[in-house]
Amino acid sequence: MLSSPFFVPQIERNPLRGEAEMTSALEKRVQELEAMVAGLKSALDQSSLNGPRRQEIKEMSAEVVDSNPYSRLMALKRMGIVKDYERIRDLSIAVIGVGGVGSVTAEMLTRCGIGKLILFDYDKVEMANMNRLFFQPHQSGMSKVSSHQSGMSKVSSHQSGMSKVSSHQSGMSKVEAAAATLSFINPDVEFETHNYNITTMENFEHFMDRIQTGSLTGGPVDLVLSCVDNFEARMAINTACNELSQLWMESGVSENAVSGHIQFIKPGWTACFACAPPLVVASKVDERTLKKEGVCAASLPTTMAIVAGLLVQNALKFLLGFGSASEYLGYNALNDFFPTWTPKPNPSCEDSHCRRRQAEAEEERKEHPPTGAETEEPSATEVVHEDNEWGTS
Repeated sequence: MLSSPFFVPQIERNPLRGEAEMTSALEKRVQELEAMVAGLKSALDQSSLNGPRRQEIKEMSAEVVDSNPYSRLMALKRMGIVKDYERIRDLSIAVIGVGGVGSVTAEMLTRCGIGKLILFDYDKVEMANMNRLFFQPHQSGMSKVSSHQSGMSKVSSHQSGMSKVSSHQSGMSKVEAAAATLSFINPDVEFETHNYNITTMENFEHFMDRIQTGSLTGGPVDLVLSCVDNFEARMAINTACNELSQLWMESGVSENAVSGHIQFIKPGWTACFACAPPLVVASKVDERTLKKEGVCAASLPTTMAIVAGLLVQNALKFLLGFGSASEYLGYNALNDFFPTWTPKPNPSCEDSHCRRRQAEAEEERKEHPPTGAETEEPSATEVVHEDNEWGTS
């Protein structure tokens, strides 16, 4: 008889062998085959990541050579846009939600050479995610964080509140999936992943701790980016950032997939998410009860990529000190409309920490009133280029 890893032995219908015994034998063989498939899939995943890898680069260089991954980024200094681009390697950013917007956001920051990324998500990569720009079919069943990072250097992974099981049993989380890919793209970036739901009591406390102590220096992160798709998680991030007085940026894409927005929230200075909550939040309705079986929100990779680009651009402008960071920027794809405005904080906000931050901001305004120069709109930075005045080659 030929031996094959996929050979399923014939089970004779022996009157002495009961139905239960036959079922047990079949189940055992199915489990063996499932384990074998999982092993082959894992080997395939590793082989795709074990190709040629570049060495880590200790210092960014402006040298214009094909082998320098930072030459075009460092050109921002030569053209007078950014004074100190190397500073990006000292920065730490937390990204909550590694879905359509969050995964592209994390990839952009990785390619820009950010110092450290802390990724939070509790979902797994599914085939339904293949309309997004980042995830790949072979990562289906992996958690979102793992598809960016698992098995790579400079990666720390945490599964707070979750049982530890082997990867072939549970698959990889989105954060693990994200970290595997991202660390391959840029091994200079340090990644930290957390595969849990931040809205539970236990995980929320840990989430706040990582925001407060998760930077490269052991202090607060430089910025929190919210890329979640539900109001419960947004409110959790809002609560944490108000309590910690942590700057953060919120992003979102509409359910019809043709509009989105980003918002820069400075506790006490601009409106927090609870100052003017959406109807679902204000009415205290459990949004999970609004979802219907067989119905899902629309999703366009183009819209999500645009919102992610606006979010990262805003973050870079703020962190690296060039241009003017928007406090609210909307996007309507149907009319190519980009409205901007500054949401003012609500003195009657239900969040007590928000009201406290507003009082602190008011005291600071009294002690340090804005000067005329601070209230004027910043002038456009002069382009410096040896070829022409438009800064093009």
